[in-house]
Amino acid sequence: VQLQASGGGLVQAGGSLRLSCAASGRTFSSYPMGWFRQAPGKEREFVAAIRWSGGFTYYVDSVKGRFTISRDNARNTMYLQMNSLKPEDTAVYYCAGTLRRQWPVRTVVNYDYWGQGTLVTVSS
Repeated sequence: VQLQASGGGLVQAGGSLRLSCAASGRTFSSYPMGWFRQAPGKEREFVAAIRWSGGFTYYVDSVKGRFTISRDNARNTMYLQMNSLKPEDTAVYYCAGTLRRQWPVRTVVNYDYWGQGTLVTVSS
């Protein structure tokens, strides 16, 4: 099983980026998926999760109204649209998949598969 995250880069504050996470090796269409981030010197933190049907989403308070998580089960791909980016959003962003059917799934230990991370840098 592989999760391939992409779409990171350097953007000015107030700008936007769209991250993608392509899954291969198994389908996650029946399971939740999520995004986490890790800033230098900090622990990995939950950002957003989406349930298997895509109709339910969950966000950390700091990104509500700015980030949107979505998925395309036909493509086995998940997305994170990030708008109104702030310097404090700077981090390596990881996508993750879980085989647990609980909801929401927002802790690192409850995810079974991880992408390699993609760096997002927001300049002030």
